[in-house]
Amino acid sequence: MHATTYSIEAADLHAHLFRVTLTIREPAPQQTVSLPVWIPGSYLVREFSKNLQKLQARQGRRAAPVAQQDKCTWVITCRIGEPLVLSYEVYAFDNSVRTAWLDTQRGFFNGTSLCLRVHGQEHQPQHLQLHPVKGQPNWLATTGLKAVETDKRGFGLFQAADYDELVDSPVELGAFWSGSFKACGIPHRFVVAGALPSFDGDRLLADTQKICETLIRFWHGQGKQAASKAPHKDYVFMLNAVHDGYGGLEHRNSTALICKRSDLPRQTSPHTGEGYTTLLGLISHEYFHTWNVKQLRPDAFARYDYTQENYTQLLWFFEGFTSYYDDLLLRRAELIDDATYIQLLGKTIAQVQQTPGRQVQTLAQASFDAWVKYYRQDENTPNATVSYYTKGALVALCLDLTLRQEFTAEGHTLDSVMRGLWKRCKAGPMREQDLLDELQALTGRSWQPEIKAWVHSTTDLPLRDLLSAQGIEVSADTSPMAQRLGLRVSETGASVQIKAVLRGSAAEAAGLAAGDEWLGLDVGPVKGGHSQGGSWRLSKLDDLPALLGRERQLIALVSRDKRLLRLPLTVPALASQWKLSVPANRKAGLWPAV
Repeated sequence: MHATTYSIEAADLHAHLFRVTLTIREPAPQQTVSLPVWIPGSYLVREFSKNLQKLQARQGRRAAPVAQQDKCTWVITCRIGEPLVLSYEVYAFDNSVRTAWLDTQRGFFNGTSLCLRVHGQEHQPQHLQLHPVKGQPNWLATTGLKAVETDKRGFGLFQAADYDELVDSPVELGAFWSGSFKACGIPHRFVVAGALPSFDGDRLLADTQKICETLIRFWHGQGKQAASKAPHKDYVFMLNAVHDGYGGLEHRNSTALICKRSDLPRQTSPHTGEGYTTLLGLISHEYFHTWNVKQLRPDAFARYDYTQENYTQLLWFFEGFTSYYDDLLLRRAELIDDATYIQLLGKTIAQVQQTPGRQVQTLAQASFDAWVKYYRQDENTPNATVSYYTKGALVALCLDLTLRQEFTAEGHTLDSVMRGLWKRCKAGPMREQDLLDELQALTGRSWQPEIKAWVHSTTDLPLRDLLSAQGIEVSADTSPMAQRLGLRVSETGASVQIKAVLRGSAAEAAGLAAGDEWLGLDVGPVKGGHSQGGSWRLSKLDDLPALLGRERQLIALVSRDKRLLRLPLTVPALASQWKLSVPANRKAGLWPAV
């Protein structure tokens, strides 16, 4: 018998219940167990214990007393020298990458949702027994855990070095599509659940292979020894294709992904759209995390505390810099061209520039407050916060372009800094000071002023000058109507639903509010009880220019709490946003690897 073994069964597909049997060979007299309240990589307390039920304990034929200590912790009184067996059920009906899911089509779980932590034995080897699913002879199983003894469908016994590895290795169950490839000699597997029959798996495998090889060589060079230096010896991609969804969560040698079915490549069409490019960017992002956050990581994450929030001011580096490199490395892998890369970069810049919260919250603050702000977004989020993903990516861009501009002869780039940090921190915990030290060691000057201004203040970044110096043309482009008015909306086809009103905007001055339903408008000044431009139904904001003509005055007819309001609104003059372009004579390959 192993020291700690988790036996997992899909107990009831219709009720969405997993059954877990936890065997502790040598329990403490007062054995404490607890379920994590969060999952690393997703910075929100999610209270996974809310889905745990029917917890029972026994030693042999004797029931062992169980006392609950708090929302997620239990203490079992045990007899010495006799194994303790806990059994319980977990409700699994969250079709995301963060928790657990079980129905007649698919099963999935993270260990943080199913596996109680045995206090005092976290650093010992942990074993996971996956049982075949009754009534589902075509179901397979896959995980990044080391297989000890498994059948041809992937069910059986797996081993983890410790509890951290156990819960950092999600499990996919179902009749999924599966393919494999090697990247720099490292075996990789890709499984896809929910794909349409026209799904082009060969295309996805080939493109993912290019991404993986590009990233391995980014971190470890072009030599034959690159694979031996990588932190993983194998890797599993788990993709859940759904009607509408997007996201990913990194793990040490695997990742869980979710995307729209329509974004997958199709055998019937050689052309792919923006959705597939977005998926490739997600794959690149999560795979980059294999190095940047799973190995090189904030010093606050040297050892996870699963009972509460784990605070760090460095998410702008670990998420933001990863967001910078995800699309850039797609370009280097030749999966997108310069024009597409510049378009993606321009989109990131626009997202930051259209967020009033960038003048309220610093990147360091955004990182620290992720637990209560970024992961708990509401109608005021764009006015009070800035994304450490998008602005963090732009800080990485500024660092990279500044290095390339000032140290052209030396060939210094952000690539050099990332690889230097990998060595400096020994692929382990990192502080902000380590970044500053590596920059100074590389260039011979202090970068404290830049980091202070870009990360610890709300000063706008010097993007225009840096891009222009690299030969990127920055021109003005007409902004969308939503941006001119200062609105974030959803359009149902019948009306415009207001989701957020941006600080200092024309919409805020008019009195529009989140939750309003904008039904119609009167155009122009009102005389004799009638508007000169007529009264019109409004189904989408892009119709406004045609309805207004040269007029800028209107009365917005708004429904709020079943009351109809008439709000005077002045549409601002044409506003502009940045448009990035690559001159025809610009050499291909924007800021290449050096």
